[in-house]
Amino acid sequence: MDGIKKGTGIQSLQIGLSIVELVASQGRPMTFTDICEMTQITKSNLYKYLNTLTNMGILYRDKFGGLYTLGNKLIEYGMAAVSQENVLERVEPYLYEINRECKETVLLSFWTPNGPIVVKLLTSNHILNIGAQIGTYLPIYSATGKVYAAFKNCVQIHEWKEKELQEIPGEQRQDLEKELDRIKKERISFAIEPLVPSVSSVAVPILNFKQELLCVITLVGFSDSLDFQVDNEKIKYLLDSSQEISSIFGSTNVNKE
Repeated sequence: MDGIKKGTGIQSLQIGLSIVELVASQGRPMTFTDICEMTQITKSNLYKYLNTLTNMGILYRDKFGGLYTLGNKLIEYGMAAVSQENVLERVEPYLYEINRECKETVLLSFWTPNGPIVVKLLTSNHILNIGAQIGTYLPIYSATGKVYAAFKNCVQIHEWKEKELQEIPGEQRQDLEKELDRIKKERISFAIEPLVPSVSSVAVPILNFKQELLCVITLVGFSDSLDFQVDNEKIKYLLDSSQEISSIFGSTNVNKE
C-alpha cells in the first residue's frame, strides 16, 4: 500500500464507477443509449462495462425493456457499510411470508443520509407499476417516508424532514405533522396514491429494544385492494408481523393494552 502514489489510479475502474454514479444520480431506469450519450463512451467499450457491472450485480438490466438500474449487490455493499446486513438476514424470511399471505407487493427500506431507500422488493401477482424499485429514495409523503419521519431521530433525519417539508404546501404540512404523531402512537402509516395513480401503500416500523427504528416494511397495492382500516385482515396481519419481527430485536409493544 505504501508504494501507491497519491493521484494514481486504474482508469477502467474509475470509468466503471462513473457509470454506476450516473445511473444512481438519475433516479430512473436508463437505456443503453442514454448512458452512451451522457458518458461519451464508445458503444463497444460501454457494452463491456455494462456487461461486467450487470454480471457482478452492481447494475441490473431488465430483460424485457433493457433498462439499467442499480443492482442488488450495490445495495448489499451499502448495507454492509452501515452494519445493517444482519437486519436484512433476519427480516427477509418475513418479507416472503407477508408477500405470500397478503398477495401484494412488499418493500423493505433502510435509512441513508439522503433519505429512506428501497433495498428489497417482492412483487405481487398483479401487473403493477408502483413508482419505485430497488435503489429508489422514497419521499416523506409516502407511507414509508412518514414512518421514518415519525420514528427516526438523528441529525440527518431532521435535515431531510426540513428539506422534504419545504416541498409541501403549508396546510398539508400541518396535517402531515399531526399525522406523524398518530403514526408514532399506532405504529402504522398509510398513503393514498403517493407516487402513481391508483396505487396506495401501508407501512410499519421495525424497532429494536431501544425503540429505535431499524427499517420499514411497506405493503403496496391497488388502492381498491388496500382497505385502510386497522381491523382489515391484511392490515392486522402486517401489524402483527411488525410486532413479531420487532420482538426479534428486543422491542416490546409499548402501546399494547
